[in-house]
Amino acid sequence: MSFLQFSDCLMYTSRGMTPSNQFKIHGQLPLYGMTVGPNCSTSEKMERWVEDIRMAIDLAEQGSGPNADLLSTSPPESKPLEDVGAEPESEEELCGSRSSLERQSQRGNTTVHVCWHRNTSVSMVDFSIAVENQLSGNLLRKFKNSNGWQKLWVVFTNFSLFFYKSHQDEYPLASLPLLGYAVTVPAESENIHKDYVFKLHFKSHVYYFRSESEYTFERWMEVIRSATCSASRPLLSSRKDLY
Repeated sequence: MSFLQFSDCLMYTSRGMTPSNQFKIHGQLPLYGMTVGPNCSTSEKMERWVEDIRMAIDLAEQGSGPNADLLSTSPPESKPLEDVGAEPESEEELCGSRSSLERQSQRGNTTVHVCWHRNTSVSMVDFSIAVENQLSGNLLRKFKNSNGWQKLWVVFTNFSLFFYKSHQDEYPLASLPLLGYAVTVPAESENIHKDYVFKLHFKSHVYYFRSESEYTFERWMEVIRSATCSASRPLLSSRKDLY
């Protein structure tokens, strides 16, 4: 089961066994008057959900009252939330064609898809920080099992890296969602004898990126951490921080 939180309700969904792998809405819960109790797979995830739901409840109670449609005892007519295909996570898949990327761009809910497959969550704070942290520039990319470096124009936005041949290109070669990834510097045993290199890894997927200077290296590390380190990010001292 996957949960989607909106400003006035909480929807629970599951991914259906359909050719398009759409998400099916099973029901929705109004946040007006809701109370919160602990029940989650990890304490960090629980704290994120509790913080966001309480914030949304407070905002709902400050409004004009609950939406009458949300108080209906019968679940709403099931509407699919369209899912995208598996995100590229190999050397072959990262060399996606323009047509395949166009098909992906026509489908919504990419973040929902990534959270589903990687069993992770994105909080309101994470979204707020992601909006503020966007970056683009030249990077050299190396795959775990390759020898050479490929120069690319890279854009970080919406928790993902988008790869272009140059800054003039209209369509990316491929994209890499970063939710669930960790960003570190390579260990000596990895034999990456270059300066300003950072490493992205998730399970068996490993990518190396080399920047042009110490400043750009630090900037890339900073913005990527904003998308990969949500679990270790401190909770809001005040919910007003977002408004």
